[in-house]
Amino acid sequence: MALGGGVFITQNKVLPGSYMNFVSAARATAALSERGTATVPIAMEWGPLGEVAEVSAGEFQLNSMGLFGLEYTAPELRGLRELFRNVRTAYLYRMGTGGAKATNGLATAKHAGTRGNELKVTVIRSADDADAYEVSLYLGGVRVFAQTAADMAGLADNPYVDWKRDGVLEPTAGTPLAGGESPEVTNGDYQRYLDRIEPFSFNAMGCPSGDPAVKALFAAFTKRMRDEQGVKFVCVAQDCPADHEGVINVMNQVRNGEPWGLVYWVTGLAAGTAVNKSAMNRVYDGEMDPEADYTQTQLERAIKGGLFALHRVGPDIRVLADINSLVNVTADKGEDFKQNQTVRVIDQIANDIAVLFNTKYLGAVPNDEDGRISLWADIVKHHEQLQTIRAIEGFSGENVRVTLGANKRAVTVHDAIEVVNAMGQIYMTVTVS
Repeated sequence: MALGGGVFITQNKVLPGSYMNFVSAARATAALSERGTATVPIAMEWGPLGEVAEVSAGEFQLNSMGLFGLEYTAPELRGLRELFRNVRTAYLYRMGTGGAKATNGLATAKHAGTRGNELKVTVIRSADDADAYEVSLYLGGVRVFAQTAADMAGLADNPYVDWKRDGVLEPTAGTPLAGGESPEVTNGDYQRYLDRIEPFSFNAMGCPSGDPAVKALFAAFTKRMRDEQGVKFVCVAQDCPADHEGVINVMNQVRNGEPWGLVYWVTGLAAGTAVNKSAMNRVYDGEMDPEADYTQTQLERAIKGGLFALHRVGPDIRVLADINSLVNVTADKGEDFKQNQTVRVIDQIANDIAVLFNTKYLGAVPNDEDGRISLWADIVKHHEQLQTIRAIEGFSGENVRVTLGANKRAVTVHDAIEVVNAMGQIYMTVTVS
């Protein structure tokens, strides 16, 4: 269902929906939704092209062969292993167009790509039934399918091949599939990914590209979705100085790896860190070899420049500061908006209250005093849960006002919160006598 959403200047919106502004204060059923959902586009040699696949952490570990044509420990899956260290669910999109599916006289690979050339079919006569055959399918030396059948029509469907039902079963020690070709991946695939992922709900998006044009595309998409559509998530990219609270600009390169090597890990961290927690000082526990030997001056410049940096602390590599790429603050977006913990809280509020309004109130609850009191009570209950887990502080019901909007369909909500951030500095004076 397409609904309106985003920020507002005047109450002149056409679409029904939730319109919310978050600004800094001038200087002088409301249940909390779970975090831990991320999305990235991938370029691989197996899987459906141009489709968004929802994959849980458990499915990734237990069924990586069926999903990606590779064992969980394969080097090609290192980036996804980094991602799933901190997320529960990922929306993955295999990029590419064209290519060819591997085939032989008995089967055709489910997906285009060279991985299909690693498939092999073996057929032997059944020891128990003279009229049947034992058919096995191998992928990269691992048996992924086995069945006893009298003919091709009796073979069951599976995630790896489509059987040629008019084929003939004959004993063979191993007939490989051949002719699989890689799909072509272009910058246009990144735009197609963004078009397809737009309706989905997630906490963080990764941009695994070193191309400045692609990174600019992802940053622009993120800004538009956050600021115009009201869809709250953050985007993680390498060397992407977007100057926006919705974009995390990763500083570290990795040795002997892709230029976006830490994007997967940071995307997972951004998606999976709880609303009442900070990623500051988190130990890097991934498989990459990050460049993290920086001077104090370099680290200070990183923070001032809105760079998400990892640095070496003894034997560990740790997150320096849980910040985003926002550098130039305004009256509406002050220093607090540089902190990802602040962004997580306001995103939680925006997403949760939007879901609450769109599912419980939109088109269902009258816009009278009782209806507005009910909405007020739900928002207060939601914020009290945030205060209970110490994500905000100093909150009371008086901080929320729900009034009639500019027309009889509209309600106006005035809300004030004070976000709690994790301790990051200590200044101590010791008096010695």
